Amino acid sequence: MSEFLTTSQVQELLQVDRTTVYRMLSDGRLSGVKIGHRWRFYKSRIDDLLSETAPTVEPTPTISFDVLPPTCLQGMQSVSAEAIGIGAIITNATGDPLTQMSNPCRFCKLINESEKGHAACLEHFSQIAHQAGATFPQTTCHAGLQCFGAPIIINGMKTAVFIGGQYKSPTQLNHQQHVQQLANAYDLDAADLSAAAAEIPTFDHTQQQKVAEWLPKLTRTLSEIGQERAELLDRLQQIAAMSSVC
Repeated sequence: MSEFLTTSQVQELLQVDRTTVYRMLSDGRLSGVKIGHRWRFYKSRIDDLLSETAPTVEPTPTISFDVLPPTCLQGMQSVSAEAIGIGAIITNATGDPLTQMSNPCRFCKLINESEKGHAACLEHFSQIAHQAGATFPQTTCHAGLQCFGAPIIINGMKTAVFIGGQYKSPTQLNHQQHVQQLANAYDLDAADLSAAAAEIPTFDHTQQQKVAEWLPKLTRTLSEIGQERAELLDRLQQIAAMSSVC
């Protein structure tokens, strides 16, 4: 087996979710290197963890956003995105997508059809996910579109991030030079990309304010739903633990 393991392989070996893997990386229980946009973990450290005798501990609170079924998550995201007229996606706390993009504009679809463009989008998701906190600053992506990111909190920890946007402000001009640069960088047809750029929705100040006010309300609702589900799972785990010692 390779010296390095993927995140999915570590999850399977340790029987933990993805959020726990990244938390273990952060607190030093795991070690690894970032290759491109993906973490790779040292197999020797995983072997050491597996060989250790695990002490008996009380069940820890659930903090993974896996408590919500993917189909439910995707549906809520899609309805919300279409209702307010933006593109949206939900990522984990480090920026890895948990859902498929909802209501994307044609310009973003073209960018994401390019391998290089898709990689740039993933990098921007990662930046937004790390910045998302108590405030929801508007950011400009690598392609020049505006977006927001708001965290979803379960048991006091950021477990996911709702990213919404894909629009431009009235002060932004459709610079042909910028479109040409994107087409060259991502190996896209410049004329097609330019036509798609002209279709990008323009949000005035009032519309942008509505997005800024709506996004935290949505993520608070998702946080509350996730919290209730997490508490239910925690209670079930406690019952199971009690049953095992009877």
